Amino acid sequence: MKNILITGGAGFIGSNLALQLLQKGYTVTVLDNLLPQIHGDNPENTSPLYQSIKNKVQFIKGDVLHKKDWQQALKNQHIVVHFAAETGTGQSMYEIERYTNVNVSGTAILLDYLTNESHHIEKVIVASSRAVYGEGKYFSEKKQTYFYPLDRKEADLQNGIFELRNPEDDTEFLNVVATDEQSKIQPKSIYGLTKYHQEQALMICCSSLNIPCVAFRYQNVYGPGQSLSNPYTGILSIFSTRIKQHKSINIFEDGKESRDFVFIDDVIQATLLGIEKDAANFKTFNVGTGIATSVLDVAKTLMQNYEIEVPLEISGQYRKGDIRHNFADLKYIQSELGFNTTVAFKTGIRLFCNWVNEQAIQADKYEQSLTEMKAKGLLK
Repeated sequence: MKNILITGGAGFIGSNLALQLLQKGYTVTVLDNLLPQIHGDNPENTSPLYQSIKNKVQFIKGDVLHKKDWQQALKNQHIVVHFAAETGTGQSMYEIERYTNVNVSGTAILLDYLTNESHHIEKVIVASSRAVYGEGKYFSEKKQTYFYPLDRKEADLQNGIFELRNPEDDTEFLNVVATDEQSKIQPKSIYGLTKYHQEQALMICCSSLNIPCVAFRYQNVYGPGQSLSNPYTGILSIFSTRIKQHKSINIFEDGKESRDFVFIDDVIQATLLGIEKDAANFKTFNVGTGIATSVLDVAKTLMQNYEIEVPLEISGQYRKGDIRHNFADLKYIQSELGFNTTVAFKTGIRLFCNWVNEQAIQADKYEQSLTEMKAKGLLK
């Protein structure tokens, strides 16, 4: 079997993938810096994600910004799964250098190695994001055509009007539709921009080297094992911590903004198809459920599962870099790789909540993250 390197392999998706690959007989190496924001202040002893792979994979505590760590990790590898990245949309808007360094420069070091050093790499998988699309794809009933809106008007947001208007006729509000891989690329956050740079840099360089590359644009991935201590990403974790502490939840905008929540098991299956199927080579795929769920429905479903009621404060606040809606069109990955999701949202949420109930209640740093954004003028 092949040797596979997973960068960021102690993270949520990476650790789950590592365990699945081990079951299939692959030899797995993980390169990860065990970032405290994700793993806590004492990750070697207290991070559930790291503990799940400890002594099962060859683990290298290192950084994708250090060439020597790449050199050590890439030795004798056949496949690279590049998950290492900074991932908070809101945080990316004020920690720009950090996000650009890790997501862009870290990837550049990998590509420099593949181009200039002797190696055995046969395939590269990269985790991209639905954030590359920005607002995504919409349909106009009046014009009977599709639009890819750039931005919502500041005056509308200030007046509590959150849906997107037809850019050619502002009396019409557009209807959101599933975003396919051919949709316009218009990221609204530094995070989204760096993820697009990451996937495209890999596609360009790997194509020139004739090394197959596969990019997956993941939607909102959730499930047992995701970090409960990171206040910058993952609303299920953020809301769960607030609910378990009987604290109110600040719902941005009007709560009707929606996302495509895809369960971790389905994400792993899609990624395995990319690793193992030649039909995936040099292609980019959406990974989601194709179903939009509103933030308000997420909060209500979590409370039902925990059997705890907390106030839902629909604040009308909005964050710079946020989008209104996005859900995936899956026809391409279904036709090319035979991928279909298997875990419905209600089932996935129940499994997630059952797992959370077994965990220690985490310190709530959500207010701290909001304070940071307000201070930068990014939370209105």
